[in-house]
Amino acid sequence: MEILILGAGDVGRLIAFDLSKNYEVFIGDINEKRLKLAEGFGATIQLDASKFEQLVETMRKFDFIIGALPGRFGFTTLKAAIKAKKDMVDVSFMPEDPLRLDEDAKKAGVRIAVDAGFAPGLSNILMSYIASQFGKLDEGVINVGGLPKNPKAPLYYKVVFSPYDLIEEYTRPARIIKDGRLVTVDPLEEIKEVKIRNFEFESFVSDGLRTLLTTIEADNLYENTLRWKGHLERMKVLKELGFFRKENLDFTMKVILPLMQFESEDFSIMEVYRRSGDQEIKYFMYDEAREGFTSMARSTGYITAIISRIMLKYEFEAGIIPPELFGMEEELFKYVVKEVKKRNITLEECYKDL
Repeated sequence: MEILILGAGDVGRLIAFDLSKNYEVFIGDINEKRLKLAEGFGATIQLDASKFEQLVETMRKFDFIIGALPGRFGFTTLKAAIKAKKDMVDVSFMPEDPLRLDEDAKKAGVRIAVDAGFAPGLSNILMSYIASQFGKLDEGVINVGGLPKNPKAPLYYKVVFSPYDLIEEYTRPARIIKDGRLVTVDPLEEIKEVKIRNFEFESFVSDGLRTLLTTIEADNLYENTLRWKGHLERMKVLKELGFFRKENLDFTMKVILPLMQFESEDFSIMEVYRRSGDQEIKYFMYDEAREGFTSMARSTGYITAIISRIMLKYEFEAGIIPPELFGMEEELFKYVVKEVKKRNITLEECYKDL
């Protein structure tokens, strides 16, 4: 079994690290420096994902594809896999709705699991499992973040994934369910305070629900992304002044990116909970950097690798597969939980009466 991983960044290397224990792994990227860093995890291939036909031809040489490219390449990569007639798992946070390609994937006889990461990904799996056990949600909430242990002024944030994808979180309208209706809100319109265990954060509503908006029933459903206090007000000012407009973004990056690159190990934290009447069920996840990988790479890449193993182990019908499917099936959910814990990531379940 030969697997091609598209993207040799932190997440792509972590996926290769995990899967190379059982499969023959190849890693494709356009950047020679990233490929050099990935050499210890599999064979490397220099590949320009923006060249569609070249991407299709390369995919045809492999048995299975994993997409770990920035979001702007995600939708095109899915199209390429469909044309190449190759099954795939994708972790990119693409702005497009991947379910639009469901009919094309079915016609090609291709199975593609999308949003197969931390959030979206594990968050969808946990929320869909809760919904499968308890039915329609009065309120479903995802609080999630990847943060530096030692935040540094003035922005109190360290970039742990694509910086352009980071800014898109602040500019892309967020879709949520409110009072049983799908509504769209400005992500930075309201900055809230959130306390999780001994941590105190600020949060903004992010567009991370994605396929959950249509696959489960809820009166209220939303995702909050967590930041250390002080970060979001600065981002809001920059956005209001036009620094995040497309024509200004490259200049903005030159100014703010160095302020978000400093020495500090990171951690990942998430809680997914459902409140209904006087009862609450909650899942808590926590992880720290280790084994030479950032926590964000671990939290994201390990979920991608686990879902890839499921796709290679079980039979699925052709089409676009949202991550919720792995939470709605009891056997698959237990497999995910077991494999997450096996990789030294904390994942706890808690019931309580309110």
